[in-house]
Amino acid sequence: MTKRIVVVASGRGSNFQAIISALQRGSIPAECVALVTDNPKAYAIERAQAANIPVVVVDYRSFATRELYEQALFTALKDAGPDLVVLAGYMRIVGSAIVREYAGKMMNIHPALLPSFTGLHAQRQALEHGVKLTGCTVHFVDESLDGGPIILQRCVRVMDDDDEDTLANRILIQEHLALPEAVRLFCEDRLSIEGRKVKTR
Repeated sequence: MTKRIVVVASGRGSNFQAIISALQRGSIPAECVALVTDNPKAYAIERAQAANIPVVVVDYRSFATRELYEQALFTALKDAGPDLVVLAGYMRIVGSAIVREYAGKMMNIHPALLPSFTGLHAQRQALEHGVKLTGCTVHFVDESLDGGPIILQRCVRVMDDDDEDTLANRILIQEHLALPEAVRLFCEDRLSIEGRKVKTR
């Protein structure tokens, strides 16, 4: 049976576009049934509309509390009925109730080689630390910050003249390869979680 994917994004949605393109090529055996966004001005919305993907806006600013927002987000996800939830540039920490509901069925892309440089501004952290290699990580989401089991990683060399933008741009190229690949493996039922390890068969 074809897997149902829901993408959650907050901004420009370039990783979302990478998934759309892979779906259109037929390289991911799935259907994207919804984009859910917390930002009514996200460019990701235009990408979804161009691909005829339904859009659900759960505007964070329209809720009095974080708890009410999380409840609305949870409802939006449940209504879409996903087999897999993909966080593609979602700029908020997902609440524990959602994480528990989609344990092993929610993945995130992070612009660093985890467990190094969690949280925001990972590229800046890498430059300040003076590392020679960084990259991106696709991981399953758990209740820790960027700490769930790692699905796959891609490396990027840090150049002496890199700034935050040039490094971020080169990492993003690898993100656009890594995230669709991880989604494909999930949709082909080739991933299994054993403790902290994700095994690919």
